[in-house]
Amino acid sequence: MSLKASLIAGVLIAGWSLTAAAETPVERGRYLVESIAGCGNCHSLQDAGGVVPGKEFAGGPPIKDAAFDAWPANITPDKETGIGSWSDAEIVRAIREGVDRDGRLMGPPMPFWLYRDIADDDVNAMVAYLRTVKPVKNKVPDSVYRIPLPPAWGPAVAGVTAPPRTDKVAYGGYLAGPVGHCVECHTPMTDKGGLDMTRLGAGAREFHGPWGTSISRNITPAAMGDWSDAEIKRAITTGVSRDGTRLLPPMGFGFYARMTDGDLDALVAWMRSLQPAD
Repeated sequence: MSLKASLIAGVLIAGWSLTAAAETPVERGRYLVESIAGCGNCHSLQDAGGVVPGKEFAGGPPIKDAAFDAWPANITPDKETGIGSWSDAEIVRAIREGVDRDGRLMGPPMPFWLYRDIADDDVNAMVAYLRTVKPVKNKVPDSVYRIPLPPAWGPAVAGVTAPPRTDKVAYGGYLAGPVGHCVECHTPMTDKGGLDMTRLGAGAREFHGPWGTSISRNITPAAMGDWSDAEIKRAITTGVSRDGTRLLPPMGFGFYARMTDGDLDALVAWMRSLQPAD
């Protein structure tokens, strides 16, 4: 290798190392929480204009269903009404296993069965970021469940790693599943109440709110196959459909607008890999 080529290679390697090292755990956590994970979409008080300033992560409005009235928790560092007195391990366990610091099982709509597969590095980064947000004193009522909860959502979780970002489909599935829980809303339910994984991404779920009733879209190639990548990304990040119509909540378009181009590319690649379903 020539001296010039060696210098160029050295610069490229050094530049890559600086880029890789630039993202601290708090920065990574902020990115996940405020973009694809969209934690504030449920855990923040919102009005017609979006998240109410000063109420970020302090607990959201109740999510009501025939089976429950669930109150999203205050996840700010307030020590009395939030998670300020919780240990990192207790917060991680709550996210991935649905067990609070007192050992009580937490219920839906938190999709613990998906969050179980959030990578150790990512869930720890999310906790690191939540430690830095403004503490807000806001006592949230206990959720009420009209269905029996299971003894546990599964065994203890540890040692989870994310797929490599170089594998776009696998990493896109990681974003759409464990991190962003897209599949939770965009997959039909079975008669027994679980998700019909044979029709992954087929949509047809109803969601009721101040906006009225919205129905989750079919995001498999059966419905999206003739959409361009740019059209899909615009729908995800701006809530504007291919024909220019506005899409409805509870999609957290404002959060998804903060996603990187690389993560959006991976998400689209995963969508295109799904089995077409009507």
